[in-house]
Amino acid sequence: MTSAPQPAVPSSRERILARVRAAVAGAPEAPEPERRYLTRHAPDDPAALTDLLHENLADYRAVVHRADAGGVAALVGRLLSGHGARSVAVPPGLPDAWLAGCAGDVELRSDDGTLTPHRLDGTDAVVTGCAVAVAETGTIVLDGGPAQGRRALTLVPDLHVCVVRVPEQVVASVPLALPRLDPARPLTWISGPSATSDIELDRVEGVHGPRRLEVVLLTEG
Repeated sequence: MTSAPQPAVPSSRERILARVRAAVAGAPEAPEPERRYLTRHAPDDPAALTDLLHENLADYRAVVHRADAGGVAALVGRLLSGHGARSVAVPPGLPDAWLAGCAGDVELRSDDGTLTPHRLDGTDAVVTGCAVAVAETGTIVLDGGPAQGRRALTLVPDLHVCVVRVPEQVVASVPLALPRLDPARPLTWISGPSATSDIELDRVEGVHGPRRLEVVLLTEG
């Protein structure tokens, strides 16, 4: 003699979902949400975007400067000298004019295969360009292209001087930046100097990258 099969006991998950379905039964369908992104300034207002980028970079504790093509070399030279940098990593494709103001005792170390991890660890600073900068978030994006180099160049030296060409490299928001970037490339998103906090919320800079970020907003023309 066989006993009748026992009915399956619903799980807690099934009981909760059943209650939810009963509660919303007969409710009208929710409209499809309209996806919107907040942009404080119109993308066609280059001056406002540059100002917003400047403001948000500074809010993330980057030090921001402005220069034109005639003054960028002297400015970069002063920044390196002011931080006591005596050795500078130079990625492939970096314009020579950006480093023309470096003092004679500054060693320019081209990333030509001789910058081993040990030698890079002993390098004081790096000067790079960028792929794009996002005004709304104060973020600079590097993709390993010309004037940017491999990721290690901007993660190991203690000082990063990054030159952003304005207005052509500045966009209003992240959604506008993404079409300019290749997801297959090594993207590095930078919002201020490297920083982290412990459980006590004590901020420590320089743990995962450079402690100091100097950004030059370069107006060319």
